[in-house]
Amino acid sequence: MSSTRLLPLLCLLSLSSVALSQNRPSTPVAPNSCLVTKAGDQSFVPPAPYPAKPYGGEFWFGTDRLWTKVPVSGTWRLGHFTSADPTLRQKLVFWRQGYDAHAEPRPNLIVSGKRIDSAAAPLQTDGKGNGSWTKDDQFIMTGINFPTAGCWEITGRYDNDELTVVVWIAP
Repeated sequence: MSSTRLLPLLCLLSLSSVALSQNRPSTPVAPNSCLVTKAGDQSFVPPAPYPAKPYGGEFWFGTDRLWTKVPVSGTWRLGHFTSADPTLRQKLVFWRQGYDAHAEPRPNLIVSGKRIDSAAAPLQTDGKGNGSWTKDDQFIMTGINFPTAGCWEITGRYDNDELTVVVWIAP
């Protein structure tokens, strides 16, 4: 095929992909069948010195023994950690009243997860997490990898405390 005939075809294909990407909502919406965790499910304000509200678009969920932040939409649009990795990656942060990241740099946090709307391999984690801190905050951070998009139940356990959230994962 000559290049003069190939060029219009390539232009048409590129315009089609641009048009399709414009129909994709900027914030994915969970289907009604995925009962994502909502702010009203368990109202929580962390104890001082933690902020009463997290940054925009999220809310606190849990108890003073263990809490995390959840997107108001109930959805995470995720990408791949590397181009060779087929899983969808997210950093997950937990807080706990009195937690000291300097005294406990490898906290006893265990995170697990399962897809609840379809069969899938279990959630993969980076292990027990790492104690982390900023000038004003101390928290536990771990990486989690979802093998597929869909409706996921995620549970964090620290000693005898447990916290479960449901989120919609969109690629």
